[in-house]
Amino acid sequence: MINKRGQLINTKVMGRLLRYAYPHWRSFFLVFGLILLMTITSLAQPRLVQWIIDNHLVNLSPGMEEGAVRQELFQIGIIALTYLGTVLINFGSNYAHFWVLNKTGQTILLNLRQEVYDHVMSLSMSFFDTNPLGNLVTRITNDTENLNEMFTSVLTSLFQNIVSIIGIILIMLTMNFRLGLMVLALTPAILIISFVFRNIIQKVYEEQRRILSKINNHLSENLSGMNVIQMFHQEEKVYQEFDKADRDYLRESQREVKYFATYRPAVELIRSLGIALLLWYGGGGFIRETITFGILYAYIEYIQRFFHPILSLAETYNVIQSALTSSRRIFSLMDEKRTVINQTDPIQVDRLMGKVEFDHVWFAYKGEEWVLKDVSFIIEPGEFVAFVGSTGAGKSSIMHLISRFYDIQRGSIRIDGIDIKNFDEQQLRQAVGVVQQDVFLFGGTVEENITLGREYVSRDDAIQASKLVNAETFIRRLPGGYEAPVMERGATFSAGQRQLLSYARTVAADPSMLILDEATANIDTETELLIQDAIIKMSRNRTTIAVAHRISTIADADKIIVMHHGEIAEEGTKDQLLEQDGIFRVLYELQFDR
Repeated sequence: MINKRGQLINTKVMGRLLRYAYPHWRSFFLVFGLILLMTITSLAQPRLVQWIIDNHLVNLSPGMEEGAVRQELFQIGIIALTYLGTVLINFGSNYAHFWVLNKTGQTILLNLRQEVYDHVMSLSMSFFDTNPLGNLVTRITNDTENLNEMFTSVLTSLFQNIVSIIGIILIMLTMNFRLGLMVLALTPAILIISFVFRNIIQKVYEEQRRILSKINNHLSENLSGMNVIQMFHQEEKVYQEFDKADRDYLRESQREVKYFATYRPAVELIRSLGIALLLWYGGGGFIRETITFGILYAYIEYIQRFFHPILSLAETYNVIQSALTSSRRIFSLMDEKRTVINQTDPIQVDRLMGKVEFDHVWFAYKGEEWVLKDVSFIIEPGEFVAFVGSTGAGKSSIMHLISRFYDIQRGSIRIDGIDIKNFDEQQLRQAVGVVQQDVFLFGGTVEENITLGREYVSRDDAIQASKLVNAETFIRRLPGGYEAPVMERGATFSAGQRQLLSYARTVAADPSMLILDEATANIDTETELLIQDAIIKMSRNRTTIAVAHRISTIADADKIIVMHHGEIAEEGTKDQLLEQDGIFRVLYELQFDR
């Protein structure tokens, strides 16, 4: 049973959901008007038939005069035409309301989906570190699409069903009060069944959405890592995991079908009981001439129509519960806050000089699990500084902090003497070009992967950048050159080619500073030579900061900073560090003294 707290939450979620419909109130007002017209014409039809039966057909007899027969037939014809008019009005109203409603609903979904996606794109990197990709895909696609019925049928169905029920009750009570009360006496039984049903089905829907997110996350993760799965012969294990989640979803779907299969026949049983009571009581009244045949016929029609909106209301409630479940998931995503907040009045700088200062910086991705501990250093404008150290020493974290993908817990980070929190986030990242170890290429063309749709990066910029980083040669050999298609994640390119494209992408925007985050890992020697040459040309007149496992790529750095367990262990040039007989010398000898 839903407690008061749960009802309050549902009300809040529903209210928040309906705010998306408010800008389209004129369309909904038109739809409600059309539905009201549909309901009135539909409910008038049994009443017209009853009028014909009780006021005209009973008057016809074999001995009637021809003039009287003609008069009765004329009256019947007028009522029949009126009946036909209600059918045509009902058809036109139904068509118009369906068209307007679906057009409006799809517009609402478009706006909602765009708002959700835009919000996700604005979230800080820490959010993506802890949220599975499949879960986010489910919320942006499946959950938003699950709201389609909410806007295209639920709101109008609620209105139509409630109006129909009220209209039928009023008509039945005015036609014959006792018969009306007898039919209404069955309503509490239906309400109890519906109440129990809705509480059970709500739990089923929530479990279905949870399992579906798990399935989507499983698919996303394993399809992306298919090469690893096949390399280590894990197909059977992965399939078994998917099969289990799939069967869990099947189980919940079967539970849903089972409850529906129980609910509908239960309501049908009560409806049949109502018709049986109507025939028994009404038939007796007809025999005693206290109830006309036309009223008995009309009551049978109305009792059939009375239970249909009640059934529809229960099914509408199921759609509402499913929509609310999806809405809660969507709104929980929309309520995620950025951990990196842009200043309302940030400092605007045309171009950075590139002086970087870390002043007693402490940083942790989670709690107080410190990745950097009291780190301080200064990089002068135009310097080429390299960071080395074992995995987990904090090197890449420093790169992320300079671009302000995360905010530090203690200390300060300054560029050109200005705390990076005072810069415009977008301007800062435009000024700091980053080349990552894991290059992500998008589906499209080579040129599109270099320009990335940035208005300030032209085709000529892309070509000049490609020449600078030595990517021009292999691009020209591709079928189509810069228009050559790029498959998902650049699967048809080698690691070195992807890396060169990443370099071209970065320098095409002419950044003030350059960050190379292990950008020479996993490439062949020939490509490494090309990249070393590219680094030399790219780093001219730019502050360049590099993280590298291959010491050969950073041997000419102006300064090398050795990280160890989140702290600076050593600092100096290559020759100075070799003389110290410390961590750097051990790393150097491991790579060269073999």
